[in-house]
Amino acid sequence: MFQSFDVTASPEQGPPRLAALRAVMAAEGLDAWLTPRADVHQGEYVAPSDERLAWLTGFTGSAGFCAVTPARAGVFIDGRYRTQVKSQVATDFTPVPWPEVKLADWIAETLPAGGVIGFDPWLHTVDEISGLETRLGPKGFTLRPMPNLIDGLWTDRPAAPAAPFTLWPDELAGETAAAKRARLAEGLRAAGQRSAVLTLPDSIAWLLNIRGNDVEKNPVPHAFAVLHDDGAVDLFARPGKAAALTLDGVTHHDMAGFAAALAALPGPVRLDPKSAPQAVATALADAGIPWVAGEDPCLLPKARKTPVEIAGMRAAHDRDGAAMVNFLAWLDAEAPKGGLTEIAVVRALEGFRRATNALLDLSFDTICGAGPDGAVIHYHVTVDSDRPVTPGQLLLVDSGGQYLDGTTDITRTMAVGPIPQDAAPAYTRVLQGMVAISRVRFPRGVTGAHLDSLARYPLWLAGQDYDHGTGHGVGAYLSVHEGPQRLSRTSDVVLDPGMILSNEPGYYREGAFGIRIENLIVVEEQPAPPGGDAQRKWLGFETLTHVPFDRRLIVTAMLSDGERAWIDAYHAAVLARIGPRVEGAALDWLRAACAPL
Repeated sequence: MFQSFDVTASPEQGPPRLAALRAVMAAEGLDAWLTPRADVHQGEYVAPSDERLAWLTGFTGSAGFCAVTPARAGVFIDGRYRTQVKSQVATDFTPVPWPEVKLADWIAETLPAGGVIGFDPWLHTVDEISGLETRLGPKGFTLRPMPNLIDGLWTDRPAAPAAPFTLWPDELAGETAAAKRARLAEGLRAAGQRSAVLTLPDSIAWLLNIRGNDVEKNPVPHAFAVLHDDGAVDLFARPGKAAALTLDGVTHHDMAGFAAALAALPGPVRLDPKSAPQAVATALADAGIPWVAGEDPCLLPKARKTPVEIAGMRAAHDRDGAAMVNFLAWLDAEAPKGGLTEIAVVRALEGFRRATNALLDLSFDTICGAGPDGAVIHYHVTVDSDRPVTPGQLLLVDSGGQYLDGTTDITRTMAVGPIPQDAAPAYTRVLQGMVAISRVRFPRGVTGAHLDSLARYPLWLAGQDYDHGTGHGVGAYLSVHEGPQRLSRTSDVVLDPGMILSNEPGYYREGAFGIRIENLIVVEEQPAPPGGDAQRKWLGFETLTHVPFDRRLIVTAMLSDGERAWIDAYHAAVLARIGPRVEGAALDWLRAACAPL
C-alpha cells in the first residue's frame, strides 16, 4: 500500500527528548530554541529525515513549530490541528493557538528581556527572521543562527532521499522547459536582475519539467536552482539525483557547492523572502552580493495552468471519479453491516484507485474519520486509533491520487445507517457554501479573500463556522497544496484563469461528527450574464470533480431554487461523464445517486 498505518510518534517519547534538548541549550547558552516543521527547501511537505518537529514533540501535522525555553515548550498549531495535537503531545508541551498568538509575543511573555534565541538559518525564511528581529530586538532579545541542535540528538535519523529525478513529458506540461526559462529570464532582465535563486521544490519541478520522489505523495525534487537572466539554470542536487537528466542550458552541480556558488553570483539577485531560507540571504550578504526581495518568478506562471495541463487534470479527475464511484457503491453496500473499520475503508479506496492501472501514488494520506474522528480535520488513522465504522455515524473521507496527467483531491461525507442529530442540516449548509463558490461569477481583480465568506455564509446564519481555509491551490502532477492562490480570509492573490483550487467548506462538532465536501475547480473566463456589465472581464469556475453528494444528508427544503438546480445539473453531469466508466452494481448506484432531488 501507499499508505502506512504505523504509529510514528508517541507522547511518551517527547519528555526525554525535550530534556536532552534543554541540556544542549544550556551548554550553548541559549534561552530558547526554535524547531519548525520545515526543511531547507521550505516546501510544505518534508521527508522523514526532516521531521524534526515530530521527533521532538510527537505532533505530526503539516504545519506548526515548537519554541522551547527552560520552563516552557509551546507547540504552535493552527485551527486544523487543535484537536489532533491533544492526543499527540505530552503534557510537558503546551499547545499554542497560532497565528492568533504570535511567536514574538509568546517569547516576550515567557522570557526576561535580553534572552538569546537559537535557530537553524536553513529552516526559517528571511521574512520569519526579519519579523522576529523587528519585534524582539527592541526588547533586548538576540537571535543566534547556528547548526541544528536536534540533528545532534536524533541518533536514528532516517537517511536523506536518494531517488533520481525524472523528466515530465512536455506534451503533458503544454510548454517546454526552455520556453519557460526564456519567458522568466525576460522578466528578470526587465527588472534589472541578473538571476533568481529558487529554493521551492515545486517551483524547480515546474520550471524544468522534472519530477522527483523525495517527499511521499508529492512528486517534487529536492534541489536548489539559480535561474540566470539569459535563461541558463544551475541545478544543485545530491550526487546522482540529476545524472539522468539531459537539458540544454541546465548545468548540474553537487548540492554541497550551493553556498559557495551563491557567493560568486553577479548581482542584483532576486530572492523571495517568503520562502528563501535565511541562510541564503546571509550567504549573499556575507559575500557582498546585492539581492532584492521579489516573488519567486515561478509561482504565478505555475499557478496559471496551460490548456494542456487543464485537459490532463480533467482526464485524471474523470478516471479518479470512476474509482470513487466504485468505492462509494461498495461502501454503501458494506458499511451498514457494521464490519468495517477506518483502515479497511482506506485500503478499499486505494484498491479502487489502483485498479485504474494509472495510479502513481496517493496525493496525501487518506483522511478517513468515522463519527468523532471526522471532527479531527486532518485525522490520520493508525493501528492504535482505528475505529469501527458503525451505523448511526457520519464517515468523512478526504483523499486523492497522483496520476501522470494530474493530481486529484476530493472529500465526501456519507451517512452510515441512521443520521445523527443535527447532521443533515449542517451537511446541507456546508453543501450550500460549496455550491455558492461553484456558482459565483466575479470580475477580474478579485482575490480568494473576497470569496471565502460566500462558503461560510449559510453556516454563519446558523452560528457555525470552520477553522480552515475554504480552498487551496493544487498542482498538475505536483503538490496537492500549491500556492500562491487560495480561497482564504488571508489571501491577497488575484485569481486568474487557469488557477486550480479546492472548494471545501466544512463543519466539525468535536466528539460527535465532522462534515467536509470538496471538489476541485479551475478559474475560467465567463461572459457577462444577461443585463450585466459587458465591458467588464468576468471569471467563474469550472468544476473538475464529478462524484455524487450524499442525497440522504441533503435537506431539500433548505435549498433555494438556484441551489437545487445547480445540484441537479451537477449530478446530471456526473452521470454523463462517469456513467460510461462504471458498470453493474456501481452503475445502478450512480444512477440512483444522481437522480434529481
